[in-house]
Amino acid sequence: MTETVVSIELPVAEHLNIRKNRIMPLHPSGDEKRIAIVTGTHGDELEGQFVCYELLRRLKAEPEHLKGIVDVYPALNPLGIDSITRGIPMFDLDMNRIFPGSENGPMMESLVYHLTEDLKGANLCIDIHASNIFLMELPQVRINETTAETLIPLAEKINVDFVWVHASATVLESTLAYSLNKTGTPTLVVEMGVGMRITRSYGFQLVDGILNVMKSMGVWEGNVRSVRTPVISTDHAVGYLNAGSAGIYIPHVKIGDQVQAGDLFGEILDPLTGDVVEAVEAPISGMVFTRREYPVVYSGSLLGRILGGKEQ
Repeated sequence: MTETVVSIELPVAEHLNIRKNRIMPLHPSGDEKRIAIVTGTHGDELEGQFVCYELLRRLKAEPEHLKGIVDVYPALNPLGIDSITRGIPMFDLDMNRIFPGSENGPMMESLVYHLTEDLKGANLCIDIHASNIFLMELPQVRINETTAETLIPLAEKINVDFVWVHASATVLESTLAYSLNKTGTPTLVVEMGVGMRITRSYGFQLVDGILNVMKSMGVWEGNVRSVRTPVISTDHAVGYLNAGSAGIYIPHVKIGDQVQAGDLFGEILDPLTGDVVEAVEAPISGMVFTRREYPVVYSGSLLGRILGGKEQ
């Protein structure tokens, strides 16, 4: 059942509507657990659109196995998706920087307030993001270290390749996930793929993981596929690769590859002179979980990240 969560009047007789699709069990008892899938906070992140479709398709194919409530919010920022804009167009706002909002605040703060209120109380919220147009990310869950004890057991079941636990000082308090976790609504942030694209293999991988989590919670009783065991980053080194020169970047590794320190990671080329301006080497040994996709780079541009071994 689709319903409008928030509706705000816009100029020229238009409305900004945030909608969700609620899937109920065939025989509700009244005390079902609820899981929320949210995506589309940034209009240039489309990986979650396919996840919403595929999850709903599988739930509708086997409705007898659903024992809880699933709320799917495919477009928290519909104006951004329609205009291929990361933030909220016209307002020049990053939607994921104004949570939890304010009931009587400006228009967008009121919108995110009512959205937060609708999500609060879920037994689990999964907030799906993609990277930007510049970078490809291996499927991962990102967690604030202050909520790691609660969230890591859930993240281990969702079929991602690794879980990146961030220090609390690096986590923005104005995000949807932070705001929901603070209210006691467990929220996992999934980052995967690349901006303005859909990576179907990642979508299938995550849907398998969502169903696996749902089964562990008693929300789903259908068959689930086996899931991978992620690496937890808490005691692992992370190596960053940044360009030292401007030029055209050509990567020499694939996302998910294992590399050794000193391996050729990529090259920065000068198309005017035909020279290799910089040979970029892996600073540590480990797994490539971020890879530069957009070729034009400048000094300081992020080229990739490597999840290394245990820190000494």
